[in-house]
Amino acid sequence: MASVVLITGGNVGDAEQTLGEAARLINAEVGRVVRHSQIYRTKAWGFEAEDFRNQVLVVESELEPMQVLDVVNDIERRLGRDRAVEQMEKSATGARYASRSIDIDILFYDDLVVESERLTLPHPRIAEREFVLEPLAEVAARWRHPVSGVSVQQMYDELRQR
Repeated sequence: MASVVLITGGNVGDAEQTLGEAARLINAEVGRVVRHSQIYRTKAWGFEAEDFRNQVLVVESELEPMQVLDVVNDIERRLGRDRAVEQMEKSATGARYASRSIDIDILFYDDLVVESERLTLPHPRIAEREFVLEPLAEVAARWRHPVSGVSVQQMYDELRQR
């Protein structure tokens, strides 16, 4: 059984309802949600848009990392994520990111380190993003990054001091 840490987020439609539905589907299809943060309201990161809602989930799963990725991508699609529309928005605005109904990222899968075309673990930008670290610190403050050895709480504290 693996401990998988996911972050869900969105800023289109009723984001809190969508995050709730995402958590329900993750619990049913990825594995049992054993901890979850509160839902945080955060400014869009890297582009101008409506505020996002974000939540971190800690899941016990029997799925392999690529299976988790496939399932969460399918959940995103079923909850209305349209990557083609996002790509058109990014092309039109020149921004790296776009608004979306739901985004589900794998932050950690146990202490596994993976670098492939489809998946990088741990998530490569954890330490740069307060919208990730704040809810992550709520549910997994002592979790240590398997490459740097730095705890989530230390990453969060360092980012807030910048």
